[in-house]
Amino acid sequence: MTEQFAVDVLICGAGAAGLTLAIDLARRGVSFRLIEKMDKPFHGSRGKGIQPRTLEIFEDLGVLDRMAAAGGPYPRQRHYHDDGSHSDSELMEQQAPIPAEPYRTPLMLPQFLTEAILRERLAELGHHPEFGSELVGFDQNETGVAVRIIGRTGEENIRVRWLVGADGGRSFVRQALDLGFPGRTLGVRAIVADVSLTGLNRDVWHRFGDKDMQRQISLCPLAGTDLFQIQGPVPLEGDVDLSVEGLNAMVAQRTGRDDIQVTSVSWASAFGMNARLVDRYRVGRVFLVGDAAHTHPPTGGQGLNTSVQDAYNLGWKLAAVLAGARGQLLDTYEEERRPIAAAMLGLSTSLLEDLKRGEIRRGRETQQLDIGYPKSSLTIERLARDGDVLAGDRAPDAPVQGAAGQSMRLFDLFKGPHWTLLAYEANRAGLPPRRGLHIHHIGERGDIIDHAGHVRDIYVLGPGDWVLVRPDGYIATILASAEMAVLQRYLEEVGLGQPEQAHP
Repeated sequence: MTEQFAVDVLICGAGAAGLTLAIDLARRGVSFRLIEKMDKPFHGSRGKGIQPRTLEIFEDLGVLDRMAAAGGPYPRQRHYHDDGSHSDSELMEQQAPIPAEPYRTPLMLPQFLTEAILRERLAELGHHPEFGSELVGFDQNETGVAVRIIGRTGEENIRVRWLVGADGGRSFVRQALDLGFPGRTLGVRAIVADVSLTGLNRDVWHRFGDKDMQRQISLCPLAGTDLFQIQGPVPLEGDVDLSVEGLNAMVAQRTGRDDIQVTSVSWASAFGMNARLVDRYRVGRVFLVGDAAHTHPPTGGQGLNTSVQDAYNLGWKLAAVLAGARGQLLDTYEEERRPIAAAMLGLSTSLLEDLKRGEIRRGRETQQLDIGYPKSSLTIERLARDGDVLAGDRAPDAPVQGAAGQSMRLFDLFKGPHWTLLAYEANRAGLPPRRGLHIHHIGERGDIIDHAGHVRDIYVLGPGDWVLVRPDGYIATILASAEMAVLQRYLEEVGLGQPEQAHP
């Protein structure tokens, strides 16, 4: 008797990570449900920075232009000094796009707007989060997970193939798995509040008391809104008054000004900063993504981005296994993502120490463009390569032309749920077509023309080289024509199946 499943995947938590995973599964035709115990969407801006690598992911998911239209660039910082003067500085180095990196500057977009755009995209794909639905229990065996959900219509018991906990720092899923969440408390407590106020212009990010953790406060205009975000450290113990009156008193005391007036509070929170990383990302048929797996200080704008990229890594692997790939493929989720989170925690903690000293500047290390999986078991490095781009790296963009003359980019070829194989001046008969694999021949009489030599120069390719790009935009391998047998075996292992048979 065939076992019955309500859906293939149950996603618990409809924040940025859960929504990203849902969109990725929806476009791959995977059945799922997305539940959220809150009765309505989160309306704060806890995360407001979208890093360049995440912008590339959002382009692939079809939401980048909407997000760019809804948000805006980070403003310059204005530092107010005790003598009444002020000085301005850039938060980060301004870098123009280059062919390999079309996005090199973060986008400011409050979290509630980011999630609203993701929900809109999910709706276009025919799905919606189920608000007011809480996971209250689950049990798993080798074939599936039995879950208990309490929703607006009562209790529901269903069976699913996979469960994904995207339910935040206090994750029920993580706690139910009884996983360790080691790390440390960082000895810093802070407030973040989205407010309407008068007395400040919106052209700069206003900072007061930079080097004094007792007086430090910043007021940042939130792009895409009429709001400001107030941030500042507060005592480790005791209640914090987050009302209009309480915030006005704090602002006046720390800025020394009485012309800045908070008029309303949209959302506010006081939180202690921690750096923690879960022992395991996977237990059987249950996975953790985002803040359920790692918690961190907000410095550097890494959290939401790392969470989105967790989901982006897991989505295609779930779909591949459901389509027949080996189950071991899912082990690579933890293998690849846990080291990234560990590095992110170190970076965010280091940037917090800088912030305490009044050093507020962010470099390339926060942009996440250099994150890759060179040591992954999914990565095959075969050629002795002199270039900067290796297997396991993010696959760079490059301007190209279609054979019909239209301008396009490599990212246009990568966009979608498929794998991509670039054959650089290689034998067109070298590899038959396979379902889920898009093959593009670059060169004379190919379908893609490297008219300016950017693909050749960025990837350091010679005639006969093949570049295999994963669905999440990382290079699986770069091989020579003589190594086609290696490529054939690899494609089989990741579930791309047998070659399509030619029709007579």
